[in-house]
Amino acid sequence: MNPGAHGGLHHMTSDNISGLGVILGSAQTDPLIAWYRAVLEPLGAKWHQHMLTIGPTIIGFDERDDVAEKSTEPGRQMINIMVKDIRAAEAHLNTLDVNWVRPVEDVGDGWYFSTVTDPDGNYVQFLQGPVTA
Repeated sequence: MNPGAHGGLHHMTSDNISGLGVILGSAQTDPLIAWYRAVLEPLGAKWHQHMLTIGPTIIGFDERDDVAEKSTEPGRQMINIMVKDIRAAEAHLNTLDVNWVRPVEDVGDGWYFSTVTDPDGNYVQFLQGPVTA
């Protein structure tokens, strides 16, 4: 990036971003939507029209004919879901017989990581950070 490329960015307020979203392209969105709803709604996500909301974050779904049925590089992008209780999330996920790529692991300093695959083979990580009083 050249020095002038960001021009007036330093004049913007630091709270200009109001949310974040991801759109999952799929050859077949119905099974993908059903999976994400079964996984995330019991954990607190809300279904609105054609997307899931988690606080200000959205996960949308786009049925496409220009994507493979399964992700060929599932680690290229990962959806990270922060949870307050990783063991409760793990118990819920186990009731759905998810495919664990990385079981819940204590990685130190109060952090827990885990990874599952969705029906299209995308990686979805469930994380818990340090508990603070």
